[in-house]
Amino acid sequence: MQARYIIPYQQAHFDKTKYDKRLTAYKGKYAGKRCFLIGNGPSLRAEDLTKLHKAGEVTFAFNRIYNIFDKTPWRPTFYISQDEKMLAGCADIVSKLQGAEKFIPIQLKWWNNITIDNAIYFNIVAQQTEDPRQFRFSDNISQCMYNSSTCMYTAAQLAAYMGFQKIFLIGVDHQFHISQNNKGEIVVDNSVKDYFTDKYNEDKDRLYIPNTERSTLTYLAMKRHCDARNIVVYNATRGGKLEVFPRIGFDSLLE
Repeated sequence: MQARYIIPYQQAHFDKTKYDKRLTAYKGKYAGKRCFLIGNGPSLRAEDLTKLHKAGEVTFAFNRIYNIFDKTPWRPTFYISQDEKMLAGCADIVSKLQGAEKFIPIQLKWWNNITIDNAIYFNIVAQQTEDPRQFRFSDNISQCMYNSSTCMYTAAQLAAYMGFQKIFLIGVDHQFHISQNNKGEIVVDNSVKDYFTDKYNEDKDRLYIPNTERSTLTYLAMKRHCDARNIVVYNATRGGKLEVFPRIGFDSLLE
């Protein structure tokens, strides 16, 4: 009964909770630097991650990225997961991840009983509209970050708050074996894989089916907000179908 009143108050005043200081410590910490957002698409190569590791690049990674750890010494600087269905199936593994600073929505702890060891909890808030052209973008992550159909949008809000001026995407193929469109219709493309390994979503029958049409609109919102903050986003993915951001060759970034 007490949580019924306390939790809504904490959510509305999240920057006054005990989680505030851990979040505000990141404000401007990487001013003027660049970072890499690592997607889990089939184009992701362990050797590219090893190159990032050797170069000491700052990286964000997501969900079940740990399935590639046995092929590379690379580990992400920051880890984000906000998908309750996926995280419910791997919470124990994520809790044991070493090295990465783990960002998890507090709602998964409050409402889904998902607790991650050493997590940095943030307040995730639903968009006030279904139209991604009007999506909000947080400039104060100690108060909230705004939800979307992809963790990349959350990562962009984090990166902007941290002060990064250049963001590079890799492994963001933006195409799936099974997806759905905005009409709710299932689309099957047998020419592509979903992820960099087949074991990534062995429990796919219990997971959300991605909607690439909606994700495209979300990426357009991400680009608009980053442009407004003088943050340049490049797509360094090897192939794929995401054409919202200007393309750049991954190898040219580490020469």
